[in-house]
Amino acid sequence: MSEGIEGIPQTAEQETKGTKEDKEARAAQEAAGVEQTGVSGTAEAAPSADRADTYADIDTDTDIDFINPLRDPQDRRLPRIAGPSGLVIFGVTGDLSRKKLMPAVYDLANRGLLPPGFSLVGFARRDWEDQDFAQVVHDAVREHARTPFREEVWQQLAEGMRFIPGDFDDDTAFKQLRSAVEELDASRGTSGNYAFYLSVPPKFFPKVVQQLKKHKLASAPEGSWRRAVIEKPFGHDLRSAEELNRIVHEVFDPEQVFRIDHYLGKETVQNLLALRFANQMFEPIWNRSFVDHVQITMAEDIGIGGRAGYYDGIGAARDVIQNHLLQLMALTAMEEPAAFDAASLLTEKLKVLKAVRLPQDLGQGTVRGQYAAAWQGGTKVRGYLEEDGIDQSSTTDTYAAVRLQVDNRRWAGVPFYLRTGKRLGRRVTEIAVVFQRAPHSPFDSTATEELGSNAIVIRVQPDEGMTVRFGSKVPGTSMEIRDVTMDFAYGESFTESSPEAYERLILDVLLGDANLFPRHQEVEESWKILDPIEQYWATHGRPAQYASGSWGPEEADEMLARDGRSWRRP
Repeated sequence: MSEGIEGIPQTAEQETKGTKEDKEARAAQEAAGVEQTGVSGTAEAAPSADRADTYADIDTDTDIDFINPLRDPQDRRLPRIAGPSGLVIFGVTGDLSRKKLMPAVYDLANRGLLPPGFSLVGFARRDWEDQDFAQVVHDAVREHARTPFREEVWQQLAEGMRFIPGDFDDDTAFKQLRSAVEELDASRGTSGNYAFYLSVPPKFFPKVVQQLKKHKLASAPEGSWRRAVIEKPFGHDLRSAEELNRIVHEVFDPEQVFRIDHYLGKETVQNLLALRFANQMFEPIWNRSFVDHVQITMAEDIGIGGRAGYYDGIGAARDVIQNHLLQLMALTAMEEPAAFDAASLLTEKLKVLKAVRLPQDLGQGTVRGQYAAAWQGGTKVRGYLEEDGIDQSSTTDTYAAVRLQVDNRRWAGVPFYLRTGKRLGRRVTEIAVVFQRAPHSPFDSTATEELGSNAIVIRVQPDEGMTVRFGSKVPGTSMEIRDVTMDFAYGESFTESSPEAYERLILDVLLGDANLFPRHQEVEESWKILDPIEQYWATHGRPAQYASGSWGPEEADEMLARDGRSWRRP
C-alpha cells in the first residue's frame, strides 16, 4: 500500500483504525506539509522530488476550471436562473407595468428564477417614497400575479425596491437614479447589471436613452452589462423607425437592445417551431405542393376603451400587422434555422420578410374597416367614431386585412391572409395552415358535400394548443364523410401551467437571450411591407363599416371570395 504525504495512509480503512492521538498527529503533519509547499503563501521550501511527482499527476487545468456536474446546461431539469441583476422601469405607473411587468417580476421570483438580491427601480412623475412604490407593486401583484402570493418571497423582493420621482428631462432625477443603482450594487449585490425597460410612449424613447448616456447609466462597469428594453410600436413608418434605431444605437449597441413583441413570448408561438422542426410528419407537407393558403388572425372583442389618444392615427394595421402578424407569418414560412439562436433565427425570418410581395392591386388585395354601433354580447356598444376623444372625420382603421405572397421556392403561389380587428366576434389569435383538396376522390359528391379542407390550426390564445382538421366517415350504412377535429391543449397535456409571455421575455432579457426579440432589421423590413398599404389607404376613400360583434366588413369576405376561398370562423 503506497503512502502520500509523510506517511499518511491512503485508504479509508486505515484512517478509521487510527486513535484520536494519531489523527491529531496526522492533522499536524498535513498542516506542516501544506505550509512547506507554499499553498499558504509562505513558500519557504520547494516540494521534495517524490512530492513533486505526486503533484505532477494532478490535472491542474481541470482543478482550476472546475465545472459543477450538477449545473450541466444539457440538463433540462434545471431552470435557467438569472444572475445578479436589477430592472429599472420607466413609466412604472402605466397599465402595462401594473398589469403585466410587475406581476411578471413577482412570478419569476416566486418560481425561484431571480437572484436573491434582485432589485426593481421605478421611475415616474409621482411624488412617491420607496414605501409607496412597494405598496403599488404589492397591490398589482395581489391582483394580477399568476402564481400564489407568498409573504416571504414578497419581503425579499420588496427589500430591493426603489422609486425615483421625476420627468424624463430632469437631470436631478437621473442623478438620483444613478445613486440608487450604485447603492443597490453595494447593498443587494447586483454587480452593476441593469436592464432599462422603456414602458413609455415612443416619443419619449430618444429623451430617455440620451439621458441614460448623459448620466453614464448606459455604460456598464468592467465585467457587467447594461440593456435597453423597448416596447412597440417601433416607429410610425419606415423613416421614423430608422431614425429611432439610429438614436437608440448611438447609446446602446444593437445586441444590447431588446424590442419586446409579447406574442413571441407565448408558449404556442414557440411551439410553432417545435411543431415544424422537431416532427417529421409536418415538415414534408409544409410547402406549396400541399398547402392551399395560410390565414393568420388576431381578433379582439373589445373596442379602444380609453386609448383614444394612442390609437387614433395609428390603427389596426400599424398596431398589430406590422409587428405581431408579420412575425407570426415569418415563423410560419421560414426555413429551418442552422441553430436555435438569435442570429440563426434572424437570418431565416429576414429571408421571408424580404421575399414578401404585395398585391398588384392594393384596392383588391387589402381591406380596412371601422366598427360601428351594434349589439355585442347582449350590450349596446358605441361605434368607433362615437368613442370619447375620436374625431368624427377620423379614417383610422380598427380592422385590417391583407393578402401577401412569399416569393420563394417553398411558398410560390400560396397566399397568406392576415387580418386583425377590434369589436369582432370573439378574442382569438390563431394560425391556420389550410391544405389543398385531394387531387382525386373516389367518393361521389353527395358523400363529400360536408367535407372541407384539411387544416392545421395553431391556437395562440386563448385555449392554447393545436387542432388538426380532417375528414372521417360518419357512422351508418351509407358513405358520408364529414370534418372532424383532433385537439391538443396545453392545459390538458402538461401539468405545469404556461407562464405569461412577459415572464419569459423579462427573464430572457436578464439572461441576455435574444432568441424571441425582433432585431432592427426585421422592424425595418416590416415597415417596408406596410408603408405602401398605408400610403394607398391615405388617398383612397374611407374605411368600410362593420357591425360590432361581427367578423369584419363584407369587403373582407369579398376579397377571399374572389380567390375562391373564405375566412375561417375561429
